[in-house]
Amino acid sequence: MTKLSDLASYIDHTLLDISAVPSDIELLCREAVEYGFASVCIHPCHIAQASHLLKFEKPKVCSVIGFPSGATLAEVKMIEAMRAIEKGADELDMVVNVGALKSGDINSFLNDILLTVEGADGVPVKAIIETGLLSDEQKKQACELAVKAGASFVKTCTGFSCGAATASDIALMRSVVGNSVGVKASGGIKNYSQAVELIEAGASRLGTSSSLNLIKESIGG
Repeated sequence: MTKLSDLASYIDHTLLDISAVPSDIELLCREAVEYGFASVCIHPCHIAQASHLLKFEKPKVCSVIGFPSGATLAEVKMIEAMRAIEKGADELDMVVNVGALKSGDINSFLNDILLTVEGADGVPVKAIIETGLLSDEQKKQACELAVKAGASFVKTCTGFSCGAATASDIALMRSVVGNSVGVKASGGIKNYSQAVELIEAGASRLGTSSSLNLIKESIGG
């Protein structure tokens, strides 16, 4: 069973509520430091505040690009990535153009991720492929193309569409990307046993807004 300290280091402590205010971000960052989470995951408008609060702390600042639909223009995602880095983001979770993949427009799908990676200028990009909208073959293709485009991670879901993180999807994604690329499980992770199952299936990061519940369960367990 995964130890508490190990579990916390897998977690992107997430707050993507559009009504979040500065005091919410301050609390999120304080919790991230207290429990040793990998990062805080927030909307771009909160990057500067979180970056300031975590400047001398271990947790990273993760923000989202093209969120939650992924239907933004590729060049807009590139600019959004550039501005996010300027504000202090250490990692970016970008939503891919799922429609392009499903329609067979591979060039547009690939270019969308490529431009985001270019805008990120070396900062890790996690490509969210929305597994709930794809067949297994499409999931494999999305992962292969994301790696080709330079993504540092592939990620299951935004949590704002259908589907949720499953051990079978994580295992499939890990089998495609190998060990050189991260796999982030996100979407519907509510309890400790789920978290452990996903890690054992191959997840190297977990995205959840239920972080504290997971930690409390792990202590109790």
